[in-house]
Amino acid sequence: MKKRTKIIILSAMVLLLGVTAYLNVVLNSSINNSDPVVETSSYFQTYRSDRESMRDQEMLYYDAIIASDSSSEEAISNAEEARLSLINQMEKELVVEGLIKAKGFEDCVITMSDGNVNAVVKAASLTSEQVAQIVSVIQTELSTNLANIKIIPVE
Repeated sequence: MKKRTKIIILSAMVLLLGVTAYLNVVLNSSINNSDPVVETSSYFQTYRSDRESMRDQEMLYYDAIIASDSSSEEAISNAEEARLSLINQMEKELVVEGLIKAKGFEDCVITMSDGNVNAVVKAASLTSEQVAQIVSVIQTELSTNLANIKIIPVE
C-alpha cells in the first residue's frame, strides 16, 4: 500500500474517533440535562467514562496498526511509541487525581496536552492555599511550569 493511502486511512480513522467522542459527549449531556441535581457528580463520571471510551478506541487503533501485516516498520514503531505515551499519560493523570483527592478535595479530573495541565476540581470556589496545594502536586508529579497549569473549580 502506498504511503499516501496509509496516511489517508489513518487520518480517516482519527477523524472517526473524534466524531465518536463528540457524539458520546453530546448524547451523554442530553441524558444528564434531565436531572440537574446530579449534574456535578455526573460531570466527573461522564468525563471519566468518555475519556476511558476514547482511550480504549485509541488503544484498539494502535493495536490494529501494530498487528497489521501491511503496516510498515515505521508505522508500527510510531504506533508502539504513541501507545506507550498514552499509557504513561494515563498513569500520570491517575496519580495526580489521586493525590489531589488525598489533599481533601471531593473529586478531580486532570487533562494534559502539549505541556499544559488542566485540573477540574469539585469545589464551589478555591482559596489561595487550596490552589497552592493543587499546583504543588501538579508541579511535583508532572514537572510542569506554573504558567501551563489551569485550575477550574466546578460546583
